[in-house]
Amino acid sequence: MATIPFVSVDALGHTLSPRNRSRARWAAIGFFLVLVAIAVLACGTNAAASPTAAAQAVASGAGGAAAATPAVSPSHSPTATPAPLEPAKPGADPLSLLAWMFTPLFQGLFILLAELYAVTGNVVVAIILMTLLIKLLTFRLSARSIVSQKRMQILAPELKEMTKELQRRYKGDRQAVYAATQAFYKERGVSPTAGCLPQVLQMGLLFPMYWVIRDGLTSFNPSPMLKPFGVNLVPSLNCPHVVGGVIDMATPCINTVVAGINMGQPQVLFNLSIVGFTLGVSAMALLSAFLQFVQSRMLMPPAVENDPSASSQRSMMVLFPFISILYGGFLPAGLFVYWITTSAFSIVQQFLIVGWGSMFPLFGWSPAFAQNHSPRFPVTMPEPADAGKSLAATRHKPEERWASAASTVRPNTHKRSGRRGRRR
Repeated sequence: MATIPFVSVDALGHTLSPRNRSRARWAAIGFFLVLVAIAVLACGTNAAASPTAAAQAVASGAGGAAAATPAVSPSHSPTATPAPLEPAKPGADPLSLLAWMFTPLFQGLFILLAELYAVTGNVVVAIILMTLLIKLLTFRLSARSIVSQKRMQILAPELKEMTKELQRRYKGDRQAVYAATQAFYKERGVSPTAGCLPQVLQMGLLFPMYWVIRDGLTSFNPSPMLKPFGVNLVPSLNCPHVVGGVIDMATPCINTVVAGINMGQPQVLFNLSIVGFTLGVSAMALLSAFLQFVQSRMLMPPAVENDPSASSQRSMMVLFPFISILYGGFLPAGLFVYWITTSAFSIVQQFLIVGWGSMFPLFGWSPAFAQNHSPRFPVTMPEPADAGKSLAATRHKPEERWASAASTVRPNTHKRSGRRGRRR
């Protein structure tokens, strides 16, 4: 997952202190972890509920993207009967309303995954193909985000000096500083928020993909989800399985086991106990974290001396990808297939635009193939629009300020000796 670059100027135009920027970043990370925890707890309530309540509960896709309607079999008790996967219906509580709102997205992704599985017969291949289709549809947005981040890095030194000058000129007037900064961005043809939309879209798809893989791949009868408006869009997928005239409710409709790994369940190599906390170590989570590290490091801003903001941003971009290792113990393996494919695609896309970027030197190692490498589609700065007309363009450099100040001093053409002895 690519990280969103932080801007050192807030909405009011003043520069944030390094301490406040650090707090904002950690608050963003904490907010993300809280969202993940809420999603996991919401999706795990059906397992924690009592058998009777589970038969009447909502089996969620987006915290409930699919509603669980009991399907009682004569040969099974109602409390032990699993429910087919059905679209959620709006209810009085906020959770069911949210589930109903996310149902079209959940249902669309699941139908696409089921269709690709019906064609390929392999759930891993189906997840990879679906991920590639999503990345191809958002290719232009992702490329625009990469170009925007690179241009912001190119403008960073000039923007830093300009911000100091504007704060000196408009001391105490934050709106004027903000207006001048925005004029500078507009003049240079760069938008500091252009890279946010792809990141938000990627995060927005991550949670529905989790519910599609967790609920869709583990359901014995997802047929209701495959029939929007009563039309079966995946007729080649026969669900549920019938063995000896009895519906097999223990076997998922889609075969999720590939190479001995169940894609609908977490893939854990071993458990590691850390101060009362058990961490499930997953090989797929480790591979996903490594690819995210490479993706983030390629777009990492260059190191700047005496700049705590750039230093903290670089540290966060290094550490943030490895947080996904903590998810390996409870997220399904199929989600990491999606994550790995997304990161690999983004690495190739970034390589074509920025080359190796800031990937090397790595721990002092700089390979020969990375030196003097030119990307296939290098980032160029757009031609300035209305150059010299913005407030930002009228700023003065230090030497210009000194020359301007010296020009306002009127030379003293009178000598003090000539005034001595003058009679009044």
